[in-house]
Amino acid sequence: MKLNIAYPATGCQKLIKIDDEKILSIFYDKRIAQEVAADKLGDEWKGYVLKISGGNDLQGFCMMQGVLTNQRVRLLFKKGMPGYRQRRTGERKRKSIRGCIVDSRLSVLDLVVVKKGEQDIPGLTDTTQPRRLGPKRVGKIRKLFNLSKEDDVRQYVVHRPLPEKEGKKPRTKAPKIQRLVTPTRLQRKRAVLAQKQRRAEKNKREAAEYAKLLTQRQKEKRQALLSRRRSSHRSSTSSA
Repeated sequence: MKLNIAYPATGCQKLIKIDDEKILSIFYDKRIAQEVAADKLGDEWKGYVLKISGGNDLQGFCMMQGVLTNQRVRLLFKKGMPGYRQRRTGERKRKSIRGCIVDSRLSVLDLVVVKKGEQDIPGLTDTTQPRRLGPKRVGKIRKLFNLSKEDDVRQYVVHRPLPEKEGKKPRTKAPKIQRLVTPTRLQRKRAVLAQKQRRAEKNKREAAEYAKLLTQRQKEKRQALLSRRRSSHRSSTSSA
């Protein structure tokens, strides 16, 4: 079985292949999100605590949290469930997934370092992998750089360097900032609100005109009915 161990503090991952069942037995019958002491993996892992985050079996089916079995089952998926993307409105689909309990039939087990031990693991905790992409949303950029409302967020966007070409200047690429409140955005918001208000006033005015016309038509209809009744009454009395 392969162990894919990630360390979020440095952004690095390390893949270890282990064939010894005695070492792998510390993960057996454990569920996703459970924490396991990694002392049996070797002397350099002393003091490390790993959390199980997922895995795949030998046929490539991934584990799913909440399915309390160590076998493969077929579940009916709908919109909003993990591992399924709805193609048509109201569509449901039956798919095969692996339960959240670890056993020996897994090909890869995903682990996350929760607590670091005394020694560094080469390629995992001794090096730092820089983030390729920075935050895109205004609130997250402000949170990352501890900015206030008065600071210009556009000056703090993380630029990603593009591959250099011979004879050309080095270029960078930055994301489009989401939820950025600018004067143009405020003007557009005011215009939308004004248009909505004008539409409401127009509907109210037209409804009043229609109600007035309706009452007038009903009054005319009532008067015509009364005039017909009077004329029929007169004709009946004259014939008598």
